[in-house]
Amino acid sequence: MKVLLPDYLVDRLGEPVCQIAPECALVPFDAAGRVDAELQDAEVLFLRWGLGGEDLKRLLAGLPNLRWVHTISVGVEHVLFPELADSEVILTNASGVFDIPIAETVLAYMLMVVKRMPEFLAQQQARRWQKHELRELRGMTAGIVGLGSIGSEIARLCRAMGMSVLGLRRSGGPSPVADEVMPPERLGELLARSDFVVIAAPLTAETHGLIGAAELAAMKPDAWLINIARGPIVDGAALIEALQTRRIGGACLDVFDEEPLPASSPLWALDNVILMPHNSWSSPHTEERSMSLFLENLRRYVHHEPLLNVVDKRVGY
Repeated sequence: MKVLLPDYLVDRLGEPVCQIAPECALVPFDAAGRVDAELQDAEVLFLRWGLGGEDLKRLLAGLPNLRWVHTISVGVEHVLFPELADSEVILTNASGVFDIPIAETVLAYMLMVVKRMPEFLAQQQARRWQKHELRELRGMTAGIVGLGSIGSEIARLCRAMGMSVLGLRRSGGPSPVADEVMPPERLGELLARSDFVVIAAPLTAETHGLIGAAELAAMKPDAWLINIARGPIVDGAALIEALQTRRIGGACLDVFDEEPLPASSPLWALDNVILMPHNSWSSPHTEERSMSLFLENLRRYVHHEPLLNVVDKRVGY
């Protein structure tokens, strides 16, 4: 059995992989999916950052006996083209790996808004001394669209700050970290009641464009939208208009329709927007967590046990 690994992880994963599966052979591949080896008996593929599109299709076409693909990301929309989605190959993702850094980033966004940190930083640069009225997170309401692993950690931190948490998920079932959980048809109610609306859902056919002009109009006029999921979940043009006209308080954005965000985007110049370059996941611990998850799943694979984080390729998460 051959296991395909990103070339930059081979040295770190080589020994533990061989301990789990002594008879396996490690095959490194580069950023373009190029491999210098015979792949007829390759069964396992650990996808690297950035590999998708035609490069990934070409790699998969050369793996006739592939059985399991593990992504290094939580979102899998970039790999669910028909060649993989319609196959019998098991797909697992990195759910749980990025919960802590992303949830902490969301909390930082909220604190920056209520404590008006961007304004104070601008005043510091201008050497201007001016006080402002500030607010507290305690008593505010966070509406979290998507109560998966990341959304649940965001909810936990919000409640620790004394906030009320409304959650939205397909099942609508209760959650120990939310005060109330709503099904998708109650999205409008969640938007109307929330001081912060946090997008933490996967990008699927159902969530593409989920937040449009009507949904933004349903939000409180001083509410802020936070998107740490995927850019296309929010209608970018509608969001810009809502921000420019002050229909909502503002937006904290880590993800965008087009990445990198073009220099021509109006978002750069808006004073009610806080931007990050798809960086909320970053932490010195994410690679360690990612490798530990893959190794545990490899152990399960070798022993024919159920894998963790198996993606339902029909729904996209």
